[in-house]
Amino acid sequence: MQSKHLHHYNGYAVQPSAHRLPDGSFSSNLLLERAESARTDGRYQFYSLDYFTSEEQALQHSARWAHHWVDTRG
Repeated sequence: MQSKHLHHYNGYAVQPSAHRLPDGSFSSNLLLERAESARTDGRYQFYSLDYFTSEEQALQHSARWAHHWVDTRG
């Protein structure tokens, strides 16, 4: 995984992303991968967590959502 938004948090590689929709809004998306597990066993993908007017807002939401998910379920 290589992305300028990739970071690591409590044993997970966190890769937030945003997808521009036809109406100009952005879908907040996320890929989480547990560092010590097999490639598919520790891989979690989340799509359309919420929608935002800017790409930066969508990326920030994905990162915050990831940290919360890891803290409560990881």
